[in-house]
Amino acid sequence: MSPADCQMSTRTQERETANTPALYVVATPLGNLGDITERAVEILRSADVIAAEDTRHTRNLLRHLGISKPLIAAHEHNEQEAASRLVANLEHGASVALVSDAGTPAVSDPGARIVARVRAAGFRVVPVPGANAAITALSASGRTDAHFLFYGFLPAKRTGRRQELEKIKTLPYLLVFYEAPHRVIETVEDLAEVLGGERQVVIARELTKAFESIDAMSLAEASTWLAAEPKRQRGEFVLVVEGASGEPISEVEARRVLEALLEELSLKQAVKLAARLTGVSRNRLYEIALKIRNAGE
Repeated sequence: MSPADCQMSTRTQERETANTPALYVVATPLGNLGDITERAVEILRSADVIAAEDTRHTRNLLRHLGISKPLIAAHEHNEQEAASRLVANLEHGASVALVSDAGTPAVSDPGARIVARVRAAGFRVVPVPGANAAITALSASGRTDAHFLFYGFLPAKRTGRRQELEKIKTLPYLLVFYEAPHRVIETVEDLAEVLGGERQVVIARELTKAFESIDAMSLAEASTWLAAEPKRQRGEFVLVVEGASGEPISEVEARRVLEALLEELSLKQAVKLAARLTGVSRNRLYEIALKIRNAGE
C-alpha cells in the first residue's frame, strides 16, 4: 500500500467514525498512556457515548486526552443491562465506543456479551486494536515456540485451578495466564505441582508501568522468588509457562518409576522425584505410591 493509499484509508476511517452508528471496541493502554493509538483517540473523541468497565478510571484517561463524553458503566455485574442501553443508543443513531480499564475489551475483561448483543441487533462492531497484556508479555518473553494457548484467569479456588491445569498439562504449547497479586503465589505453586517444577515460566508484572518487571525461572523456583520480596507480588501478572515436551508418560510407566524409587527413598522423596522425572502431578503420584506401599504390606 502506497503512502497516499494509507492517508486515504485513514481519512475514510475518520469520516466513518464520526458519522456511522456502530460499536467501536477500543483498546486502551495497559499503563503507559503514550501507548494509545491515534485512531483510538480519534474514535473516543468522535463517539457519542463511551461504555466503560470503570467510569472513574476511564474518566481519568479521557481527562488526560482532553475529551469529555457521556459514560455508561459496562462491567461484569451489569453487562446484559448495559448491552440493552447501548443497543438503544445505536438504534437512535449514536456511535458507541467500548473500553475496559486497560488493554483490549472482551479479552479476560467485560465486553463479549455486549459485542454479541450488538451483532444480534444488526449493528456493526468495529475493532480498534492496540495494547494487549498477553501479547505484550509474549513479545518480551524470549520464547521461540511457534504456538501458544491463551488461557486467561484460572479459577480462584485451588481445587478448580488444579482441575483445569490437569486438563491442559500435556499440551505442547506455551501457556499464557493472567493472575491477580493476591493469588499469584498460590497459582505458581499449583503450576509447579501439576505441570512439573522443571518447566520454565516468565513472570511479567506491571507491564508498561513504572515498576515493570519481566523475569524467567523454573516453576519450582517461582513461589520462593515471589515470596522473597513483597514488591514482587504487587500489580497485575502475566505468566508465560513452557509447554509439555515429548509424549506424555503413561501411568503404567510412572508406576514403574515410583516402584524403583520407593526401594531407596521415602514415600515423600520418591513422589517428589517422580514428579520431576515424569511430569505426572504429585497428587496422582502420591495415590499410586500409597497403592504400591499397601500392596507390599
